[in-house]
Amino acid sequence: MVDPSEIHQLDLVQANRLAQLPLHCLEVEYPNKLNQVIAGPKDLRSPRELHPAFFGCFDWHSAVHGHWSLVSLLRHFPDLENAELIKRKLLSRITEENIFAEVAYFDDEINKSYERAYGWAWVFKLAEELHAWDEPMARELSVNLSPLTNLLVEKLIEFLPKLNYPIRIGEHTNTAFSLSFAWDYAIASGHRELKDAIDERARLFYSMDRNGPLSWEPSGYDFLSPCLEEAALMKRVLDEPEFDAWISTFLPRLGKRDFDLEVGIVSDRSDGKLVHLDGLNFSRAWCLNKIAEGSSKYDHLKPIANKHITYSLPNLVGDKYEGGHWLGSFAIYALNSARGD
Repeated sequence: MVDPSEIHQLDLVQANRLAQLPLHCLEVEYPNKLNQVIAGPKDLRSPRELHPAFFGCFDWHSAVHGHWSLVSLLRHFPDLENAELIKRKLLSRITEENIFAEVAYFDDEINKSYERAYGWAWVFKLAEELHAWDEPMARELSVNLSPLTNLLVEKLIEFLPKLNYPIRIGEHTNTAFSLSFAWDYAIASGHRELKDAIDERARLFYSMDRNGPLSWEPSGYDFLSPCLEEAALMKRVLDEPEFDAWISTFLPRLGKRDFDLEVGIVSDRSDGKLVHLDGLNFSRAWCLNKIAEGSSKYDHLKPIANKHITYSLPNLVGDKYEGGHWLGSFAIYALNSARGD
């Protein structure tokens, strides 16, 4: 049983436990949700043929963040029990040849918007993690991944001026979530054009927002909080005085010491949509920790983040594949957020 008063952070024991999830599901080709547009018989190929780098874990984006999970865990915990196996898997998947095939898929006329922008965001997070890892293998993987990363950066910079309105739902297409991960990559890699594009659009989309309807959340299938993802993005984009002024009108109750937020309750973890609410608990946690980062005004949000992690953390390893194929990544990112990563 997880102690609700304990501030959860990743340790080696927890890292070994969570590494089991991507290690297993990266090899699970079926069931698979391809989400592809089919132009003809040539497109009717297996997931492994279509996506030789990222074919497991039920869908493409989950395979990407499964790889991110292994890179993140190995970077922070080089003494993982399965460290050598993880290295072999990463080196066998993120190869120059495999990434070239992924790039070709995204260059196909009928799939140019494939995984926009949620899957793109996880590529940026994977690239950011490799960039931060001071290890020869990480340099090799980063170079191999870079054609896909660079292509998706170009695509996002091209797309953002065309997006007149942000997408505010609590699932994959949420704009604030994707821009947050893209921002983190832009800062880590020094990509000024990407950073400026996100800055301009975030301010246009959100700077005039007032009285965010946090009480309306969550919707039944949310794994992202529209209000908190927006706030976490603006924490990145705005300087401290700007952010304090903005959030005091967007989520005024967030600054009150008695603020609380109930966790998302999961009624059936065998249902692939209802189990989204475990993901919501983890993503709320990382948003709350981001908002609290470096600010004593919002340190009361950290126990609320911890409460959300506490509810969903015991339900990962050994649970249903409906959640197991992706929730480990959300848990790892939430736990990393508790230490400011």
